[in-house]
Amino acid sequence: MNLPGEPESRRPSERLTDVAIARIKEMIATGKLVPGQRLPRERDLAEQLGLSRSSLREAVRALTLVKVLETRQGDGTYVTSLDSGLLLESVAFVTHMLSDAQTLDMWEVRRLLEPAATALAAARMTPADHAQLKELLDRFTTAATVDETMEADEAFHRFINRSSGNAVLASVIEAVSVRTLRVRAWRKANDERHHRAAFEDHVPIYEAIVTRDPELARAACATHVAEGELWLRRSSRERSH
Repeated sequence: MNLPGEPESRRPSERLTDVAIARIKEMIATGKLVPGQRLPRERDLAEQLGLSRSSLREAVRALTLVKVLETRQGDGTYVTSLDSGLLLESVAFVTHMLSDAQTLDMWEVRRLLEPAATALAAARMTPADHAQLKELLDRFTTAATVDETMEADEAFHRFINRSSGNAVLASVIEAVSVRTLRVRAWRKANDERHHRAAFEDHVPIYEAIVTRDPELARAACATHVAEGELWLRRSSRERSH
């Protein structure tokens, strides 16, 4: 029986599952469970948390879906590495289901975050990193198809983001950028000028990084990402009329 004013969807079993999820998360946050550690037996953990085994089972299932836990057949349930990239996989998955209108929101998030990662990369990249970035830049000049250009584009930006030295930031950018990749590929396939200019569009970012100028790198990246966002906004308006 639900309490007065309580939504029908919030049944007691669901609330207990939420409690179980919260308590497992608290055990991880406080260090009682650490990455790679095996969870106690289901019966023991349920008793320890003061919950039913069915509620615990549902919580484990939910936390497995978001990569906090992993169940190994015949070996029990373990806390994952809790690596940021792993935990954000579900975010990248969900972005595929966003509407076209929400794609603009994702692009806006990319514009806010990626210049920051590029500025960090400019400050932290080594000469060896610069050489690798030049190789990635040169891939634009040898790309013969839209797919090859997109692969060069993705590799160039991913390397910079990961070179920021901030794994969480890089993972968040990668997760939110997934939804923009399809639009960027479509534009390159349908805008020959944009496709041809792929190399030149990325040169200012490269030059700012190799000169170790974080603010110039931030500005170059912001300009590059904003240009794509403006094109998308303009295209969206034209399609709506």
